Amino acid sequence: QVQLVESGGGLVQAGDSLRLSCTASGRTFTTYDMGWFRQAPGKERVFVASINWLGGDAVKADSVKGRFTMSRDNAKNTVYLQMNSLNAEDTAVYFCAARRRGTILWDSWGQGTQVIVSS
Repeated sequence: QVQLVESGGGLVQAGDSLRLSCTASGRTFTTYDMGWFRQAPGKERVFVASINWLGGDAVKADSVKGRFTMSRDNAKNTVYLQMNSLNAEDTAVYFCAARRRGTILWDSWGQGTQVIVSS
């Protein structure tokens, strides 16, 4: 497993943008595909976006297509989630996750970062 630390959350207004970061420990970052998930109050954790170890094969949930972009910088062991046109439904705790290349189980998780969008 890899240790993940998210940052960049906060309180913003509807229509604003925010960029989340997730930094991984260790020297094996490029052996992991990376993902973002979110959990709204009283709801289950859901998938937001993912990219493979090269930064390609991007997948996004329908609710964020056209607004959110995920990227990674392997030299910095960091992935990003650029969130534009935020709305109240985006309010959630956002979690970074990792899975080894060629697997389907997300088995490393960060502690989460809170995003609150006021309308």
